[in-house]
Amino acid sequence: MATLKEIAEAANVSVATVSRVLNDDPSLSVKAQTRQKILEAAERLEYKVSPSKRSTTHRMTFAALFTYRQGLEIDDPYYLSMRYGVETQCEKLGITLVSGYDFNGDKPLPSVDGFLVIGQPQPALHTQLSQQSSPVVFIDGVMEDPQFDCVNVDLVKISQKVIDFFIAQGYSRIGFIGGRDHPEFADQREQAFVEYGRLKNVVQAQDIYFGDFTSQSGYQCAKKMLQENTPYPPALLIATDSIALGVMRALLEHGVKIPEKIALISVNDIPTARFVFPSLSTVRIHSETMGAQAVNLLTERLRDERSVPLSVFVPSSLQLRDTTRR
Repeated sequence: MATLKEIAEAANVSVATVSRVLNDDPSLSVKAQTRQKILEAAERLEYKVSPSKRSTTHRMTFAALFTYRQGLEIDDPYYLSMRYGVETQCEKLGITLVSGYDFNGDKPLPSVDGFLVIGQPQPALHTQLSQQSSPVVFIDGVMEDPQFDCVNVDLVKISQKVIDFFIAQGYSRIGFIGGRDHPEFADQREQAFVEYGRLKNVVQAQDIYFGDFTSQSGYQCAKKMLQENTPYPPALLIATDSIALGVMRALLEHGVKIPEKIALISVNDIPTARFVFPSLSTVRIHSETMGAQAVNLLTERLRDERSVPLSVFVPSSLQLRDTTRR
């Protein structure tokens, strides 16, 4: 039987184009003449589609498993944007999407063609997914999994970039306020901040505060810092914009001027960051792109029957506003 490579050579196109034409990929834009050449070459070479081949048409069904409670999307629009990217891309590609929240390994998995897991999974969920046959893409969760695809942002690089920025501005003491999905496990931002900050000799143990990822938690952490830590650090990396909003409220209530007395940089660049006063310096993460790219990875893995897992890192950029010195 002919191979896709042989058909591609006969039609003078790529193997990927042949695969997508023969599988009726609705997202493919190709000239009618090119499509006809591929079909004629396939017929001439007596190509037969394997029963195991999957089509990326509307018959595909994906499940989006959110590892957090739905209310978190109100507290942190970062996750709302990621979900929007997943939903929009599935609609664009004609893929049916089913969703569920609070997936932590204690619920039965739906019968679907593939899974999109958003957020850091509990070990029980990771084990549950490992025991089933459908492909999985982790978004903003597992890093470089040997079995599954992952889409992430480089949080280590973000923490290092912020520390380097503050050092360049002359700060010799930098604090951190963040959140943890599980109290006993530090977030990647926190881990990288502590390791790199100690290497640069600008981080002290008493300047690290964490709660969850809500504005209320940020408010409480900042109040604790102001009450217990005198003098407080003159610069802070804050894990998310939502946490930063709570931090800013506590600082303003205590009459602490931003950035004169304390400079702030957070992470995510949610829409509110530009409109608070003072406007929030933050690292922009393209979370909607992360969601859309995860759908593309899952679609491509099914279409091409790829067995090698891929890790995709979406770039970030520092947006300097009024909570840092110019």
